Amino acid sequence: MCGIVGYVGSRRVVPVVLEGLKRLEYRGYDSAGIVYLQDGVLEKHRSEGKLQNLENILGDAIGAPSHIGLGHTRWATHGAPTTENAHPHSDCSGELVVVHNGIIENYHSLRGELQEKGHRFASETDTEVLAHLIEEYLDGDLREAVTKALARVEGSYALGVLWTGMPDTLIAARNHSPLVLGVHDEEGTFMASDVPPLLPYTDKVIFLDDQELAVLRADSQSIYSLKSGKEVEKEVKTIAWNSAMAEKGGYKHFMLKEIFEQPQAIIDTVSGRINPETGSVDLPEMNLSDQDLAGIERIFLVACGTSWHAALVTKYWIERWAGIPVEVDIASEFRYRKLLINDRVLTVAISQSGETADTLAGIRLAKELGSRIVTICNVVGSTMTREAHGTIYTHAGPEIGVASTKAFTSQLAALFLFTLFLAEKRGTMPPEKRLQLGRELIALAGVIEEELPVLQAEIRELIENYYDSRDFLFVGRGLNFPIALEGALKLKEISYIHAEGYASGELKHGPIALIDKEMPILALTPRDAVYQKSISNVEEIKARQGRLILIGTRGDGHLKTITDDVIYLPAVHEELNPILYTIPAQLLAYEIASRRGCDVDQPRNLAKSVTVE
Repeated sequence: MCGIVGYVGSRRVVPVVLEGLKRLEYRGYDSAGIVYLQDGVLEKHRSEGKLQNLENILGDAIGAPSHIGLGHTRWATHGAPTTENAHPHSDCSGELVVVHNGIIENYHSLRGELQEKGHRFASETDTEVLAHLIEEYLDGDLREAVTKALARVEGSYALGVLWTGMPDTLIAARNHSPLVLGVHDEEGTFMASDVPPLLPYTDKVIFLDDQELAVLRADSQSIYSLKSGKEVEKEVKTIAWNSAMAEKGGYKHFMLKEIFEQPQAIIDTVSGRINPETGSVDLPEMNLSDQDLAGIERIFLVACGTSWHAALVTKYWIERWAGIPVEVDIASEFRYRKLLINDRVLTVAISQSGETADTLAGIRLAKELGSRIVTICNVVGSTMTREAHGTIYTHAGPEIGVASTKAFTSQLAALFLFTLFLAEKRGTMPPEKRLQLGRELIALAGVIEEELPVLQAEIRELIENYYDSRDFLFVGRGLNFPIALEGALKLKEISYIHAEGYASGELKHGPIALIDKEMPILALTPRDAVYQKSISNVEEIKARQGRLILIGTRGDGHLKTITDDVIYLPAVHEELNPILYTIPAQLLAYEIASRRGCDVDQPRNLAKSVTVE
């Protein structure tokens, strides 16, 4: 949520910051602002709405000969999405500005205290408190003032500060909200909420940890602990992505591009981790010894949203093939119940960004209770990967569309590898079965790549009868039940159609009351172990005149006797159906949203990375 970009160096700052904010639009926002220092004066520009509005009011300022500044896209929490509430926020003097992601939980008491001291507030935000609090402590040393101010703050923050008294310096700080620095020997120092804004300029980055502060100048970056005040050494990491990977590449939307990138993302996630000759799986970054694995009695899978659906699929896989009991928790609920966790429990956190606030809080509690932590994540060096004992990286590349697609299928591929790994180490799967499943996983990327263009054309034609629907049901059984949930989530996220996912067998327990000739129902009906049960459920829907779309196995002529709207997929091993059957569900949501004229990549009220609770 929200986005920060900062720069100090040899380039003109406004184009750098503006382009960086555009690369953070996927995070979700409703207002934006830029500030830069020129001739000793802070020039501030803010607007409601999209970045184009900000760009329009900047005018000639885009070419301003300034080389230091900050930018921000705000997702409203405290106060409406107005120009007055947009960042940056200033102190009373107008000589100090702050941009901030996160939530200052004790801002009410701090605001009252500062008002009693004569500070004048111009917005409804919690962020403005930070500007005035830093002003209160400022006596010539900006780093010291920021450190003292943050010692008074409760909550989460990623922070950028600029002061006219130190015209060559930016201050950055973080606590429970992501912030990354970009380093370039010749062009200067960058800061941002995520990696994409840095990629046009450098692949060398430093990830700040919680309770760390950075002093940024064109030719240096000094990082300090907010707790001890001492300087800390940080590793400079090299990012394998490039800026072109975050561009649309001729596709109408990032989401569509990312749907079509899924075969490559699966290949990149699987490659080098499974031996196609033996089926043996190698996950060295997981950092679990054979002794650790032998001692696991239960596994907790903790995730939010789409990642939670990946966890639900994984429960089926692990319990069947590794013989370990699995509990799946929504991360926002995980730590608010009595957790029966100890050192014989493995907690697996699943997150695209590695910065999801609820998931981070959950794994921190599990760690305190003695559990070992493994993270499934797409972002190298993210907070979750640093705090876990081990990691299984997905290699999906940057995912810009808010509605997750390639990150989800890459998570499923990584979690299937994890299942094979556990089964191999615990001896619960015959080697020949592991070899078969491993080879089928490797081959799946090619199957998806071949099917994608055909599926898109079929679905684009099919949705003409459905795009104006008000409601939708998605149903599936067994391994495909979580994919029904995921399909419904995708549709509601980007098309704003009310959609729900159900286990097919649950229809008779209430939802069947909704079915009539106006209700569209998408049913996942592959030829698998529960095929006959699924067909029975579909017949019940047909008997009540529901408008059926079936997704099933190529060659299954019976489906065409039930409805004309059938999407056929090739037969793959039923364990891999969740990955394959996700693709048409994604395309259905995409084509409907596109047909309705929705903002597919940046749906209303949503953010890519949810970094506050």
